[in-house]
Amino acid sequence: MFGAKFQRKYALSDKGIATTKRGTFWTVIVNLVVMAGMGILYFLMMGFMETLVDGTPLPSIAVFAGATLAFLVLSLITHYQQYVNTYGLVFEEVETMRIGLAERLRKLPLGFFSKRDLADLTETIMGDVNRMEHVWSHVLGYLYGGYISTAIIAIMLFAMDWRLALACLWGVPVAFALLFGSRRIAERNAVTTKAASLAVADGMQEALENIREIHATNQEQRYLDDLNARIDACERMKIKSEFVTGLFVNGASVIMRLGVATTILVGASLILSGQVDFMLLFMFLLVITRIYAPFDQSLALIAEVFLSEVSAQRLMEIYDTPTAEGAMEFSPDGHDVVFKDVSFAYDDERVLDGVRFTAKEGEVTALVGPSGSGKSTCTRLAARLWDVSQGAIEVGGVNISTVDPEVLLGDYSMVFQDVTLFDDTVMENIRLGKFGATDAEVLAAAAAANCDEFVSKLPQGYATPIGENGAKLSGGERQRISIARALLKDAPIVLLDEATASLDVENETKVQSALSRLLAGKTVLVIAHRMRTVENADKIVVLSEGRVVEKGSPAELLSREDGVFAHMRALQSSSAQWSL
Repeated sequence: MFGAKFQRKYALSDKGIATTKRGTFWTVIVNLVVMAGMGILYFLMMGFMETLVDGTPLPSIAVFAGATLAFLVLSLITHYQQYVNTYGLVFEEVETMRIGLAERLRKLPLGFFSKRDLADLTETIMGDVNRMEHVWSHVLGYLYGGYISTAIIAIMLFAMDWRLALACLWGVPVAFALLFGSRRIAERNAVTTKAASLAVADGMQEALENIREIHATNQEQRYLDDLNARIDACERMKIKSEFVTGLFVNGASVIMRLGVATTILVGASLILSGQVDFMLLFMFLLVITRIYAPFDQSLALIAEVFLSEVSAQRLMEIYDTPTAEGAMEFSPDGHDVVFKDVSFAYDDERVLDGVRFTAKEGEVTALVGPSGSGKSTCTRLAARLWDVSQGAIEVGGVNISTVDPEVLLGDYSMVFQDVTLFDDTVMENIRLGKFGATDAEVLAAAAAANCDEFVSKLPQGYATPIGENGAKLSGGERQRISIARALLKDAPIVLLDEATASLDVENETKVQSALSRLLAGKTVLVIAHRMRTVENADKIVVLSEGRVVEKGSPAELLSREDGVFAHMRALQSSSAQWSL
């Protein structure tokens, strides 16, 4: 019952499976104890009947009082154990699941995140786990415990009288057959409802992230209309889903409880024909008052069970995605970065095709080319943020695909075009570049990246909080903090992807000067669209449509009048003459 298929179906850990088993066990015990309480009423009623019929003295009240007290104590103990082993332990499973997801996401290649947007992942980590938590704590133990306890009681009832047992229990399998017969409809509605909810989350996130652009282009009403349409569609889908599921759930509940009527009818018929006595029918009627109870909560939440399977599938998609793994040791012979016939594709779209070049240690290698030529992809592959589709990338003779990404990245400093900052102070945002760096080290890196100029104008200097993703700073200021991080890390390999794109000419010159001094002796791979940025590089690699079309020193490439780099340089020079 609780095998690997069950574990995957409900996205449970090994510990979660053990917890579910304990919760199910104690639910069975609770149901049997409660049913035993009906036995006390049965024997009390039997005593009254014997007194009425033949004058037999009533059993001692102390006996029934003692039995009742024992029942209450036993019921309290078993209910407590049921609570601890369902609600109590399940919260530990939620903690395990969230930490496990975070660890898994940390180890996944960047390509995974390019296929899943932020709202989708947030919904998985928060919404889907919350939904599973409710199913783990409120449904699984009760549902499967109800199955087992009802089967045990059913065997006992059939041993007493199969006709009354059949009249009492026929509704249970019919009700569940109806529910699980509607499973495909419920699952289809669950998938559609989830998609509608994600569409709402995506719309809200998009509106918040682009609020300035929306206001600047007077598109407020269009975005609000679109968001309202998504919310209305989601609401309609949820109403439809709950209405359809409600029909089946309530129908199943009615069918199950028809067993009360059939038990009375069959029992009355058997009493009239002299085949059973009244006390046997009375016992069955007592049993009926409790035998359906274990399923009440499960029936009420059966729709959530169906929906939870969609959530579990989404969680398991993350666990099914292969992680980027490798050796925990990295001892390269130098830090030359060598691309050997590297090809790469996003799904079926080929981005790089047979790229070959070497970025030598102690040199600055510049990647240039038109947008979409594969420059940024090369830098990400060089740091194993993605894995190559074909070919190999080596650092100091070591194939980086054999090295654990976290170990590998210890030798890399990176400044990408899209800067990510945290809602913390300037000082702490820079300190992320090197764990445990002293204030003096942070300030030195900041000065080298030309941060002092704008930080001195902040209310608290380097102790000034900069807001979510550096919202209180300009693009150029954010970029300089990112450069300061890279300088602070002082890694032997430096990747710069449009690192000076947000700087004005004066600050660009200052930062380039600092980079020239501080990056000496390192392997530097730089991307820039401004030709003046790369003219002092030791080597230039020109990419076009994912292929290397030229490579050499700036002087060599400029001497080729019909070359791609010379053409790009000429175009940029001519555009510099344009004025308003």
